Amino acid sequence: MLGIVHLSTFIVGAILIVLLPGPNSLYLLAIASKEGIRAGYAAALGIITGDSILILATVLGAASILHTYPFTFVALKVVGASYLGYLGIKLLIASVHTWQKIHTDPDVNTVKMSKNDKMQSPFRTALTISLLNPKAILFFLSFFVQFVDEKASSPALSFLVLAIIVQMISFSYLSTLIFSGRKLAGYFSSHYRLSSVAIFSVGCLFLAFGLKLAMSSI
Repeated sequence: MLGIVHLSTFIVGAILIVLLPGPNSLYLLAIASKEGIRAGYAAALGIITGDSILILATVLGAASILHTYPFTFVALKVVGASYLGYLGIKLLIASVHTWQKIHTDPDVNTVKMSKNDKMQSPFRTALTISLLNPKAILFFLSFFVQFVDEKASSPALSFLVLAIIVQMISFSYLSTLIFSGRKLAGYFSSHYRLSSVAIFSVGCLFLAFGLKLAMSSI
């Protein structure tokens, strides 16, 4: 059908891959718990847009360019790792600010972020996280190509259909994270130490993701 083989296997594999924790899903969960559903969906739109651009780049041959010109991969890797590290440091600083509020204002009823603590433009941040991951292009190519019939009359159409399926699965999962994050916000607003520890943990994970990307190879 449309040059696609083993569609049910692809769907199961796509679900499992989408469920794997990564910087995008962690960022969305954090932003939804801090700034609400609207900001969460802005971040989700950034993730979907970024992934769509990477899928399109894959279809147009970006993967072969990364292989042919390794310095391109290295440059993207350095920038991506640096950006993830930057976000991780911002989250660590935010966790310290949250912890300090416990001692400076123990009677406060809600944890409010200052303007400096807020992540600017959830859409732009999520989009940047997606695009600064050159490994994603290679992943999309290696995963998608397994389910495209080599005799397909229009492989691009097959890639497009597979991409739409992945994005539908991704959007459903991101929506679940958004509403989960909103519920967590209500809990964290009355448990300041736990909130600080959670923010600190996510910051450390972002630093780990950045380090992992920096040490990766094609």
